[in-house]
Amino acid sequence: MKDGRLPREGDFITIKSYKHDGSLHRTWRDTMVLKTSENAIIGLNDHTLVTEDDGRRWVTREPAIVYFHRKYWFNIIAMIRDNGVSYYCNLASPFVLDKEALKYIDYDLDVKVFPDGEKRLLDTDEYELHKEQWQYPADIDFIVKEHVKILVDWINQHNGPFSREYVDLWFRRYQEIKRRDDR
Repeated sequence: MKDGRLPREGDFITIKSYKHDGSLHRTWRDTMVLKTSENAIIGLNDHTLVTEDDGRRWVTREPAIVYFHRKYWFNIIAMIRDNGVSYYCNLASPFVLDKEALKYIDYDLDVKVFPDGEKRLLDTDEYELHKEQWQYPADIDFIVKEHVKILVDWINQHNGPFSREYVDLWFRRYQEIKRRDDR
């Protein structure tokens, strides 16, 4: 992202998640960029260092394709596991990108999709607690809840990251870039 340009295929970026009150929530170091467009960034985490807000650090266990969009209030993580693809979807503000990192505000609610297609809405208690604590404006509350519906539609229709072809395409692309860069 030097000189204000978008990151290119094969570049590494940092991802930073914040809470509504502006506090840093979580940081991912060295996500490989697979594609950037005007509205979306697709990347891949593979044994990526993650730092929590309390300083705890851990490393991701499996390759995961990450999808961020400038218009949708969610981001999608497709975790490629031996038993199939699992998804973890954060209800969050659209991303912004600056010289430091790709950044977004995490709005607590998450949708997990299991390899067999089962879906679970997670962290509703946390959402309600933070909504009250940080006074989420009514329009944000409305947008987040509407985007849960959009996200569930994407899941049900196997749109974008929720299609096997998408996951296979971007994982193959990651492997090609990695092989090229390892030379």
